[in-house]
Amino acid sequence: MNKRLGLFAVFCMTSGAMISSGIFVLPGLAHAQAGPAMIFSYFLAGCLAAIGSISLTEVITAMPKAGGDYFFITRTMGPATGMVTGLLSWLSLSLKSALAIVGMGAVFQFWFGWDPLLVSLPLWAIFVGLNLFWAEQEDLMQMVLLSLILALMLLFVIKGAPKIEWSNFDPFAPHGLGQVLGTAGLVFVSYGGLLKVAAVAEEIKEPHKNIPWAIFLSLVVVGFFYVSLAFITSGVLGAEILDISLSPITQAARRIAGSTGAVVMGLVAVAAFASTASAGIMAASRYLLALSRDGLAPAFLGTINPRHGIPQMGVLATGLFVLGTLFLSLESLVKAASSILIFTYLMSNLCVIVLRESRLLSYRPSFKSPGYPWLQIAGSLGFIILIIEMGWKALLSSLLLVLAGLAFYWFYGRIRAQRETALLYLVKRMTDTEASGKVLEKELREIIRERDEMCWDEFDHAVRGSKVLEFKKISDTNQILASISLEAATEFGIEAQELALALKKRQKSQSTEMFPGVAITDALLPGEGRLELVLVRLAPPVSLSPAQSPTRALFVILFTHDRRDAYLRSLAAIAQAAGNESFSRKWDQPKDPERLREILLTAPRQRTCTL
Repeated sequence: MNKRLGLFAVFCMTSGAMISSGIFVLPGLAHAQAGPAMIFSYFLAGCLAAIGSISLTEVITAMPKAGGDYFFITRTMGPATGMVTGLLSWLSLSLKSALAIVGMGAVFQFWFGWDPLLVSLPLWAIFVGLNLFWAEQEDLMQMVLLSLILALMLLFVIKGAPKIEWSNFDPFAPHGLGQVLGTAGLVFVSYGGLLKVAAVAEEIKEPHKNIPWAIFLSLVVVGFFYVSLAFITSGVLGAEILDISLSPITQAARRIAGSTGAVVMGLVAVAAFASTASAGIMAASRYLLALSRDGLAPAFLGTINPRHGIPQMGVLATGLFVLGTLFLSLESLVKAASSILIFTYLMSNLCVIVLRESRLLSYRPSFKSPGYPWLQIAGSLGFIILIIEMGWKALLSSLLLVLAGLAFYWFYGRIRAQRETALLYLVKRMTDTEASGKVLEKELREIIRERDEMCWDEFDHAVRGSKVLEFKKISDTNQILASISLEAATEFGIEAQELALALKKRQKSQSTEMFPGVAITDALLPGEGRLELVLVRLAPPVSLSPAQSPTRALFVILFTHDRRDAYLRSLAAIAQAAGNESFSRKWDQPKDPERLREILLTAPRQRTCTL
C-alpha cells in the first residue's frame, strides 16, 4: 500500500480517533457509575493503555503491516488466535465509529431536538463515501480538524477552571473503589484510537521512527485532555445534570460561556466525532484486508482500488456493519468496544513475551519495551481486573464474541490456514525439538527490509547462496581449513586441495582477525565472475593462530581476480555487520546453523544497490 503518512498525519489520525465519544459522551455514564472519582477512572485507563501501547509499539515496529495487531498476533500465536483477535479489532474500531456517529446525533438532538437515528443515517453514508473516494483528502481533513479541536479544548480548560464548584466533588467516590475500576473499563474504549496506528502501519513513512513518536504524543496529549475535561465537567455540572447527560461537554460549555460556548463546543464535538467515525472505518477496513491476504476471509475483501490505493470492499463491509450497530443501545456499544480493546492490549503483552523468548533472529523491533517482562505481566493483570470489574455482562459479551470468532475460524479459516508462528519457535527452544522451519524468519526478514527500505546488494546475494558450516570440538586449525575446503569444493565445484593450500598460506602469512571472536580469510579462484562465501561457526571458539583471540565466527571469501572490488565491498559489509554489539550473541544463538544467514541478511549496514 502507498506509504503516504508522516508523523503529524499519524498523530492526527490516532488522536482524532481517540477524541470523540470517550470525552464528549461518556463522562455522563462514567459519573453515574463512579461519581467525581471517574477522573481517576480516565487516568487509570490511560495508564493501562500506555502499558499496552508500549507492547503494541514494539511489535508494530517489528512488523509494520496492514491489520497491525491481527498480523503480529497471527505470526506469534497462530491463525486461530490471530483470526479471533483480528475480527475483534475490526469489531472494536467499527463500534467506535458507530459510537461517534451516535454522539453526533446526540449533539444535533441537544441543539435542534432532532431524532438522533435519523441524523445518524446520512452521516454514516458521508463517512463511508469519504473512505471510498477521498482518502487523500481525508488525511488533510483529519489534520485540520484535530488542530482546531485541540485549540478549542485548551480554551475550554482555561476558561472552565475558574468556574469549578468544589462542592460538586463531595462525595468523591460515592459508589466505592470497585466502581472506579469498573468505570475505568467502561471508558477504556476512549483509548481505542491507538489501534489505528497498528491498522495503517503499512502506509506510514519511516515506521521505525514515526510509529513510536505518534503513539507517545497521542497518549500524552489525549490523556491530558481526557483527565482535564472530565475534572472540569464534573466540577461545573454536578451529579444532577451530568449523570443523565449524553452531551456533557456541550452542557458544561453553556455553564462556562453561555450559549456561545455551547455552540462552539458542540461544533468541536461534531468535528471530533466526524474525525473518529471516518478514521474508525478506515482502520477497521485494513483488518479485513489483512485477513483476506492470509486466506482467513473471502478474497474479495482484499481488493485494492488501483486509483485510490484503498481496500474498497473492506470499506463497504465495514460500513454495512457500522450501519447495523447504530440500532444498538449506547451502553451495549461502549461495553462491547471496551472489552474487545482490553483483550487486544492483553494479547499485545503476551505477544511481546512470546516473541522475545522465541529468540527469532529476524524479530528486530526499532522500539523495545522497557521493564520487560514485568511491565507486560503487570499490564496483563491490570487488564484482567478491568474486565472482571466491568461485570458479568461485559464478560459474557466478550466470551460470546470470542466464541463467534473461533466458530468462523473453525468453519472457514481452519482449512485455509497453515502458518508458522513464534510460539512454535518458543516450543522448539524449550523442548529442543524441530517444531519450526524457516518460513517465519524469512517473512520477518522481508518485513524488516521493507520497513528499513533495504535493497538486495551483491553481498546479500552472496550470503543467500553461501555455504554454512559448524565445527564442534575441533581445535586444530589445519583440520578446520581442510574441512572448509572440502565442503566448499563440493558446493561450488572447485579444487579442494588447491583451496586448502591457499587458505593455509593466507592464515600463516597474516592475521585474519577482524574483531575479537571474528575472523576473515580468503582465496583467489581461477576463472572470472565469481564471488562465493562460506560462513563458519566454531563452537566452542578456536584460536586459529597464537596471535589471535578465540574465533567463533569465520568468514571465508572466495573470489576471482576480476571481482576484487566486490571482495573489498564484502569485507566492508562483514565489518559493519560483525561490528554490531549484539553480533556475537546472535551468532551463538541459533541451534540450526542455516539460520546464520539471517543475521547477515537483516544486519543494519550501508547497502549499495543498482536498479
